[in-house]
Amino acid sequence: MSESHVMDLFRLDGRVALITGGTKGLGRSMALGLAQAGATTVICSRHADQCESAAVEVAAQTGSESVGFAADVTSEEQVQSLVDEAVHRFGRLDVLINSAGINLRHPIEEFPPDEWQQVMDLNVRGTWLCCRAVAPLMKQQRNGSVINVGSTLSAVGLANRSAYCPSKHAVIGLTKTLALEWAPFGVRCNTLCPGPFLTEMNVPLLGEPEKVKAVVSQTALNRWGELPEIRGAAVYLASDASSYMTGASLYVDGGWTAG
Repeated sequence: MSESHVMDLFRLDGRVALITGGTKGLGRSMALGLAQAGATTVICSRHADQCESAAVEVAAQTGSESVGFAADVTSEEQVQSLVDEAVHRFGRLDVLINSAGINLRHPIEEFPPDEWQQVMDLNVRGTWLCCRAVAPLMKQQRNGSVINVGSTLSAVGLANRSAYCPSKHAVIGLTKTLALEWAPFGVRCNTLCPGPFLTEMNVPLLGEPEKVKAVVSQTALNRWGELPEIRGAAVYLASDASSYMTGASLYVDGGWTAG
């Protein structure tokens, strides 16, 4: 690797990034961060109007090209069409962020099996399908960075999360496996593990102050993460700044896992 100014290592000019779950919360914030670093962004969710709206906003704020493509990441056919459409449009795909996810909460004896399966389908199957779809292209390019979004709960447990915790532990296992599979081709795979950010997924907790306190007090910083605080880690993992990093888990959790 040639010697570069350290700040240049974080630039993503000329690269194309696909962000699933990119219309809301952490996904949207990460899409904005990558675009600020110069990437062309492809923003995906199940809803075409939301994809287009997010892409227009990202492009307006950053000056980088951004488009929205709708897809259900639990559908093999739709995922393949999503990747094919992005490559047809831009000729390459350098970064994938698997941010689409869901968190449903119940005590295990009250957990409907269909809801448990819904969490597994989106958080695990969806991530696996997207990784599977980009693998041939990135291996052929002999370059690429895949960022699977885990959680603090990839490392620790929490009551009433008997679907979410296993799903995010599984993401870690998938990442490590793919890091080994793809290393000979110059393709990296890492997990970004956010702590408690006040996203749409966590808004339901706000009506229960004791639950809010129980979650936030787990962090050393004793507060929610703010959405812009995820962007630096996403850009780092997407860029050459992390070129010697694969199979790793990067926790942005306010110190939750330090205890």
